[in-house]
Amino acid sequence: MIIRQLSTLIIRKYPQIMIMGVAALLLSASLPAQNGTPKMVPETRKSDTVHDYHGTKVADPYSWLEDDNSAETKAWVEAQNKVTFGYLESIPERGKIQKRLTELWNYEKFGVPFEEGGRYFYSRNNGLQNQSVLYWSDSLASDPKVLIDPNSMSKDGTVALAGVSVSKDGKYIAYGIAEAGSDWNRWKIREVATGKDLGDELKWIKFSSAAWDKQNRGFYYGRYPEPKAGQDLTQSNYFQEVYFHRIGTPQVEDVLVWKDTENKDWRASAAQTDDGRFLIVTIGKGTDDKYRLLFKDLYKRDARPPEHFLGNFDADYSFIDNEGPFFYFRTNKDAPRGKVIAVDVFHPDPANWKTIVPEADETLEGVSLLADKLIAQYLKDAHSQVKLFSLDGNNLGEVRFPGLGTAAGFGGRRKDKETFYSFTTFTSPATIYRYDVARGKSELHKQPKLAFNPGDYVTEQVFYTSKDGTKIPMFLSYKKGMKKDGATPTYLYGYGGFNISLTPSFSPANLAWMESGGLFALANLRGGGEYGEAWHQAGTKLSKQNVFDDFIGAAEWLIKNGYTKTEKLAIGGGSNGGLLVGACITQRPELYGAALPAVGVMDMLRFHKFTIGWAWIDDYGSSDHPEQFKALKAFSPLHNLKPGTKYPATMVTTADHDDRVVPAHSFKFAAALQSAHAGEKPTLIRIETKAGHGAGKPTSKMIEEAADKWAFLVKTLGLTWK
Repeated sequence: MIIRQLSTLIIRKYPQIMIMGVAALLLSASLPAQNGTPKMVPETRKSDTVHDYHGTKVADPYSWLEDDNSAETKAWVEAQNKVTFGYLESIPERGKIQKRLTELWNYEKFGVPFEEGGRYFYSRNNGLQNQSVLYWSDSLASDPKVLIDPNSMSKDGTVALAGVSVSKDGKYIAYGIAEAGSDWNRWKIREVATGKDLGDELKWIKFSSAAWDKQNRGFYYGRYPEPKAGQDLTQSNYFQEVYFHRIGTPQVEDVLVWKDTENKDWRASAAQTDDGRFLIVTIGKGTDDKYRLLFKDLYKRDARPPEHFLGNFDADYSFIDNEGPFFYFRTNKDAPRGKVIAVDVFHPDPANWKTIVPEADETLEGVSLLADKLIAQYLKDAHSQVKLFSLDGNNLGEVRFPGLGTAAGFGGRRKDKETFYSFTTFTSPATIYRYDVARGKSELHKQPKLAFNPGDYVTEQVFYTSKDGTKIPMFLSYKKGMKKDGATPTYLYGYGGFNISLTPSFSPANLAWMESGGLFALANLRGGGEYGEAWHQAGTKLSKQNVFDDFIGAAEWLIKNGYTKTEKLAIGGGSNGGLLVGACITQRPELYGAALPAVGVMDMLRFHKFTIGWAWIDDYGSSDHPEQFKALKAFSPLHNLKPGTKYPATMVTTADHDDRVVPAHSFKFAAALQSAHAGEKPTLIRIETKAGHGAGKPTSKMIEEAADKWAFLVKTLGLTWK
């Protein structure tokens, strides 16, 4: 494979800002408390801002909250957090919940190892470290050495590794640093043997890896133009360019590899094939996995730029490996669930393509080439299935797993005889296995020691029917002995977008919920990638309502089949899942007892105006388009709150450094919800500081947030925390 990276793990009170005059004014406008619930939320000022969409006037009274640097917005944040944390601190069970979460979180966590240049690299967290530490060793049997410890880079754990890439000789590692949760990364280079950084530092990098060249001279990466002062967390990101950085040189001397001055939304990545002969540039736009590929034969020493040879944003073309000019790709071209093809780079006409592994009933997620075998990772009803094939497509069997779970890893190069993978379930953390490709045998490599017994819990998969008759899968996880008496506290989680599949994964927070007698339900909604591109497209643009219907159908099924009832049902989701929750409580507010929308896309008419929001048009459509505007306005959470409605207890969560889904989405939605809400249930917003969209969040902050989430549900759903 061209690029291999080590994944890193995906605040409380707002700093005291000396603008007490404004904060006091906001607080003085609070409403009286009712029945002990926190109706003492600040009354948010409304402006007279109105936007014109194709002749339709749409009010935007909280538009001033889009300016995250204004004194008034900062005062609003401080006032909201004062109310929210005052409420949370009044919940007696909160401390007990946080204590148990800390105990459950405190287990050794390992990343999937990989080998480069004869050295092994992997991440490890001793249990409660804020960030995982990167280690290396000369062999699997030798003692590991610390290579990068992000915990030493900040006192509060808010500096995280955003990506790593090791040179092919194992001598150097390029690594990205993310601060306070921002998507902006700084990349540096460290010598592996000495653990010392070189002087290289690269800035204004976002959504990019580092791909070393065959000669280990440097690496390819993508960067954006430097944003205007003070707008780095909100300004739209356009015109990404690809550069080659040579070790030991300043960033200003980096060599431009690719740019496009006409198509501002095109983005690209570049890498050499493992044999060093070809440079491949993969160009995408938006968030659809549809690409345009360029290549350059590096054996021809000329100054010509890479030339187009495959795709025109019509399908996914994921490079696997090559044998000279014959390239292997995973693609969904004329195969919505994926297949493997071979393409002659010098004769790339589709008529010359050769299908190696045809489309199957399962969804093909990824393919690697090891020991001259294709290792194909599939999703079968949203859980992992891994098959092996010869290079001529013969089926060589499967990798066996212990139940319904998720396998990840299987990285390496064509001649490697071993690889590593992790396997996890809803009730068991990731266990690491070494896989002997030639013998087809797995052996245990690393297994965590736990403060609970996974055997006390069960996971089942059910299928229910959505509004239009579509069959939707859903996982149910709970403690053995749960009674189907219609009174089980239930947390229903979903996402449904961007071709992202939700598969079984372990969460100490969810385990604590189950341990206390709760049911965790995960619905695999349309819009995701569980059943291929057709499933994805069925939940996009003018079909986005399918996603909300699927989620509403899951809630109705759980109630109808005796698992829970409205008064005990909470729904949650983050990012696109935050949109999901927001849309569902505006469409069916009476169906749920509580809602936890996190970092959600709530203003569907203006999302494309900020940072990388323009890229989501592929999934959502755009208010700039008349027909799509009507569809967006019909489900936009911000625009469908109705005054005088009793909404479920809601705690919106966001973070001040979220530069992917800017916090203005949550700010405006929370303000509008508080204004419209006629019930006595709390409608709060919890705003983290020095945190972003979620990646790299310190362990301590994750525990605090999970404790606050469960404490909120205990209080608002009237639960007993066991």
